[in-house]
Amino acid sequence: MRVGTFVLAAQFPGQGPGEALHRAIRSAEVAEESGLDSVWLAEHHFVPYGVCPSAVTLAAQLLGRTRRIRVGTAVSVLPTQHPVALGEQAALLHLTSGGRFSLGVGRGGPWVDLEVFGGGLEAYEKGFPESLGLLLDWLREPRVAGRGERYGFREVAVVPRADELIGAEAAEGAGPEVIVACTSRRTVELAADRGLPMLLGMHCGDAEKAEMVAHWRSRALAAGHAPERVRGAGHVSAGVAQIADRTEDAVETLVKAMPGWLRQGLDAHVTVDGRHRVMRDPVGYAELLCGLHPVGTPELAAERLAVTAERTGITRFALLVEGSGDLVATEENVARLGTEVRPLLE
Repeated sequence: MRVGTFVLAAQFPGQGPGEALHRAIRSAEVAEESGLDSVWLAEHHFVPYGVCPSAVTLAAQLLGRTRRIRVGTAVSVLPTQHPVALGEQAALLHLTSGGRFSLGVGRGGPWVDLEVFGGGLEAYEKGFPESLGLLLDWLREPRVAGRGERYGFREVAVVPRADELIGAEAAEGAGPEVIVACTSRRTVELAADRGLPMLLGMHCGDAEKAEMVAHWRSRALAAGHAPERVRGAGHVSAGVAQIADRTEDAVETLVKAMPGWLRQGLDAHVTVDGRHRVMRDPVGYAELLCGLHPVGTPELAAERLAVTAERTGITRFALLVEGSGDLVATEENVARLGTEVRPLLE
């Protein structure tokens, strides 16, 4: 079982972006100190839901501040950036961190980001497979040309090569692991065809995640991937964690703090084409997350993680730990997750 944190750099009401980013960095440092496996970084633009606009940039900062823990993006949004530029950055972080970097990618949403960065709605609706394919080519091949509808360029050399890692992990081969955020059957199938593990969202329960994993496995086998590779795929389950001596105290912390952040953050999203969207009820969503995930005593938290692993086959977790919105409380929450919950899963 590998337990990590999921960092949004959430800006709670009354806070500034600097405070949110400072809390994000401290939570990652405490995660390493407490023996957790990984830190996963989200990226958002123009909204206080999360104030990190570049997950790879923050990953570089955290890889430089740590020595052991794995740092990943959850996710880098492909429709708003060039896959070659992202591939170069991923290779750089992989090589300079000794193989501690994971690249999570996703489609993102139909937000105004697509207008600002020039990708347009078509990049979101149709362009993800092409972008993912070009990114994977860049991380695996010595020379790459763009031959798709969106990206066309002459063959160029890949520098630096992601498969030239020096050190103990070099024998593992290919470059940074690539994980795909999956929220639809179509994306599950795209990830399975490529043999790439999935990142599954915190809004999903065990039954939905188990169904997605089963479909991924069936599709990956049909695509010709080796059974041992399919069985060993390192899917990641996102969730929320809040640890307290009493379960009711953990729930109360999140139900009091999270709705204000959710209301402010989700309401700030603007669609690129003016399409109607329905915002989740913030209180109801906070209560849902508390019921799905490790929110409670260390023993309850460990039990919920173990049950999820048994039901879904997923043994890697990315858990949102900043739900209180408070720096000291977040540090304590991360420390308890590492020192009190993780040992119960060994």
